[in-house]
Order: sequence, then structure tokens, then C-alpha cells
Amino acid sequence: MTLKIDLSNHGLTKEFSIAKFKLHAEYETSNEQEKAIEKLKVQLKNSQERCILLGVTGSGKTFAMANLIEKVQRPTLIISHNKTLARQLYLEMA
Repeated sequence: MTLKIDLSNHGLTKEFSIAKFKLHAEYETSNEQEKAIEKLKVQLKNSQERCILLGVTGSGKTFAMANLIEKVQRPTLIISHNKTLARQLYLEMA
């Protein structure tokens, strides 16, 4: 997959090769996670600007997000509000 950033009006154009995201997991998604993933896929397909996945601690939001990224194969920016969660996300996505 190639990502092209075109800012030609500023004299910049850059292409990046991006590897496909492949999730390696020891377990499968739950029915609830699969429902959430499918709803988020529809929202992304319909170009919805904002998507929110809410869940209690330990409900598998990160795992669901990783599954969604694998299914849609689109460049994704994941932002965390603290270093502890950022490290957890890094370890789970790496």
C-alpha cells in the first residue's frame, strides 16, 4: 500500500510505502466486540467524521480497535492521553 501526501501548493509531495497491518492474537473477538467493529466499519465506509468506542476498563476496546484496523487496512493515528496507556497501546499493537 502506498500513501501519497500531496501538498503541491506548498511545493511538497511525498509517497510512503505502508505495510499491511496484521494482528497476531491468541484469542478471538467476542460477539459484542464483533458487533462494535461492524458498526465502526459502516461509519468509516460512510465517511463519518467521528467514531467513538465506549467500554469499561478491560472490555477489549484496544483489541476491537486493532481488529478494525486490520479489517479496513487504512492508515490510523492512535492518540493516548497518558504515557502508561501509550505504552500499553504500543505493546498491544506492535
